[in-house]
Parts: sequence; structure tokens; C-alpha cells
Amino acid sequence: MLTTTLGAALHAAGPVSALGPDFLDPDHMISSFGTAVVIGIVAVIFVETGLLFPILPGDSLLFTAGALVAQDSFPVHINIWVLCLLLFLAAFLGDQTAFFIGRRLGPRVFNKPDSRFFKKSYIDQTYAYFDKYGGRTIIVARFVPIVRTYAPVAAGVGNMRYRTFVSYNAVGALLWGVGVTMLGYLLGNITFVKNNIEPLLVLIVLVSVIPIMVEMWRARRAKAAAPLDAEGRDTRYDEPHEREAVERKAFGE
Repeated sequence: MLTTTLGAALHAAGPVSALGPDFLDPDHMISSFGTAVVIGIVAVIFVETGLLFPILPGDSLLFTAGALVAQDSFPVHINIWVLCLLLFLAAFLGDQTAFFIGRRLGPRVFNKPDSRFFKKSYIDQTYAYFDKYGGRTIIVARFVPIVRTYAPVAAGVGNMRYRTFVSYNAVGALLWGVGVTMLGYLLGNITFVKNNIEPLLVLIVLVSVIPIMVEMWRARRAKAAAPLDAEGRDTRYDEPHEREAVERKAFGE
């Protein structure tokens, strides 16, 4: 009854316009890739996790890809398990790349000035996660936008034991890259989802923004209780020796 009523409401609303810029709309992104869609999705997941480019729709892209495969609406025919394997590899190799970038460049990788896609506050936020969750941040961060981009870099900068990093990375890539995709695939087989896929994809975009809003709220609360500098940054993690202390605590070095 509830799904019937909601479905009628969605249909009555008519066509739903995409929200936000196109590069944040997973449905538009998948459509624009055309027959190169698999390569495109794999590239987006790799870039978001491996090349320090945090503003990409990783979560919603994985979920949408799984749902479209379930409904035979994916631009090309592909077995869901093949897609999951490719996305696992993209997520795993992305973190591996970021880890070695951090290990190779060291702390100076975080010293560049703020820009549209990089802010030093992102690094403070990442170190706050390591301070709270230790090495498990590599897994937890998979589900936190922005933090998932910088956590493996910080692990490399802090010389986290490689064997430990690989273990956490594999688990995180499996839970995120495969888990979120399979969740979309399983839900995509539900009749209600099939009949309302377009408006639901917009809803997915909205839901994917929730973690970002939650993190902003948490960051605001943390700032209220933490010492701040003139730029409003959390001063607990802005100095090299403070980050090194977190690295020793989190990585056991």
C-alpha cells in the first residue's frame, strides 16, 4: 500500500530534473559514457580514491550502476559479478596509488594552497578520523566522502605498515566497491524500484549528500569544542608534530 501510494505520487510529479552539476548526477554520468560506460565508472572510482580528487559521486554511482544492471537498463550488457570485480579492483588500486603517493611525497603532499577541490581542512578532518578510529579509518573512510580520498594518502605519509594497509584496503574495497553495487543490484529487482527508477535516482543523489551534511555538522560541533586558528581550522592537527603523534597512535609505529 505504501509503495503503491508513493509510486503514484512519483508518477504524478512528472519528469524530475537532475539536481546539482552533471558531474554529481550518476544517471547523467552513466548515460554520457555510452558504450565506454564500464571504463568510465571504473575510472571515476579510481580517480576519486587514488588521485586526490574528492568531489565525485562514488557512493551513488556504485548504487546506480548496480540498479541499472539489475533492470537491464545499463548501456552495455555486463554480468553483475564482472562489474563488481572491476569496481573492487578500481577501489583497491585507487587506495594503493594514493598510499604510494603519500609515501613517495611525504608531508609536503598536504602543503599545497587551498583550491576548489583541495582544502587543508580536509586533512584536519582525515587526521581526526585516524585519531578516533586508528588504522580502521581506511575501512570506515570508504563510506565518508572526502575522507576516503585523503585517508590512504595520510597512511602513506605516516608510513603505515604496508601489510596492515593492504588488509584494511581489501576489506574496505570489498564492503564499498562490491557491497554498495550489490545493494543497488538487489534493490533494483524490486518492482517498485523498476517502475520509479528515474525519480528514485534523484533521491539517491539526495541521500548520497547526507553523509556530507552529517560530516559538516560533526565538523561544526568539533570546531565549537576545539581550538581554532585565525582561519577557523582545527589546530590539533595542523602542525607536523601533531600529525606525527596521530600517525604513531594510529599506525603503531
